[in-house]
Amino acid sequence: MAAAEQGVDAARKEEEEEEEQVVNPWEVSAGKGGIDYDKLVDQFGCQRIDDALVGRIARLTGRPPHCFLRRGLFFAHRDLNELLDLYEKGEKFYLYTGRGPSSEALHLGHLIPFMFTKYLQEAFKVPLVIQLTDDEKFLWKNLTIQESKRLARENAKDIIACGFDIERTFIFSDFSFVGGAFYENMMQVARCVTMNKAIGIFGFNLEDHIGKVSFPPVQAVPSFPSSFPHLFAGKDQLRCLIPCAVDQDPYFRMTRDVAPRIGYQKPSLIESRFFPALQGENTKMSASDANSAIYVTDSAKEIKTKVNKYAFSGGQDSIELHRKLGANLDVDVPIKYLNFFLEDDDELAHIKKEYKEGRMLTGEVKQRLIAVLSEIVARHQRARSQVTEEMVDAFMAVRPLPNMFG
Repeated sequence: MAAAEQGVDAARKEEEEEEEQVVNPWEVSAGKGGIDYDKLVDQFGCQRIDDALVGRIARLTGRPPHCFLRRGLFFAHRDLNELLDLYEKGEKFYLYTGRGPSSEALHLGHLIPFMFTKYLQEAFKVPLVIQLTDDEKFLWKNLTIQESKRLARENAKDIIACGFDIERTFIFSDFSFVGGAFYENMMQVARCVTMNKAIGIFGFNLEDHIGKVSFPPVQAVPSFPSSFPHLFAGKDQLRCLIPCAVDQDPYFRMTRDVAPRIGYQKPSLIESRFFPALQGENTKMSASDANSAIYVTDSAKEIKTKVNKYAFSGGQDSIELHRKLGANLDVDVPIKYLNFFLEDDDELAHIKKEYKEGRMLTGEVKQRLIAVLSEIVARHQRARSQVTEEMVDAFMAVRPLPNMFG
């Protein structure tokens, strides 16, 4: 009997281990129930964004909060209240976000941080630096340096198409920009982080080449204004706010630990949930599987096919059963996508209620999603078609931004 119980316990433990979620900058995997964000907040030590904080942002900016905030899609933060305390007293800050250019085309999930960062830039009227980590993708992916640099410029066109203000925005690629004060800050960070610490934060092992181990300081130091003397000369204590997905948190836990030791302010963070693959939260969006995501290069016909064929439904197997039981909104991908991209709160609430209670069918929800996504992608494609090589050069030029706080 004891042996049998031990066997059951061992099987249960093995199952629990199989379902253990992994969230870091290079791997995101969830258990059967999807990502447990409450567990992640506890594990990472960040704070939840509550209604009071959303209301405070609305009051300070004089505009309605972005739907990503209203709906809890940006759900966690580090020291955001402290940053807002200083902003309320007249102290400005700057924004820092980035993109690892590993593919020609971005999918909708890649646009999330840029859409939100654009809102923050407009709402707070502050400057922004955008890092393109072409060096990181050379180190982690099977890409040449030249291909990594080319993809960085292509991705920059998609970022510019989001509508950033060139008077307040500096875009840089690591291969082209790293040096001088930026590199000096990298060395200061590197000297403060032991191998034991790096392994504990990032999970490096003895099979990893030393390029990977050397990279984290590169992503850390855009948090420090002195890394950009052409922008922030004499403003070494200027605060930084980083909008990012929560899987980037390990980089900035390290950064926040080091910052006071080398004379800088800790950056604040505002962190988002993950954007699910079409097949559901337990499936990773993959560049090798074009049907796992909606890309900004997709045609209206491709969007329609992908949503109808691949978007995981929480509806029932038959119309009769669906009318009786309604949909499971917790697993329904079209509802999750509408949560991100349907701006009208009242319409979203109506769709959720009707669908959950069985009066609205899966096909109807998908049709509304197809219309919403087709409009967003078509709008992005029109904007990107207007982005020239000269515009990319202008955004990436090392120059002062005289009206960046204007």
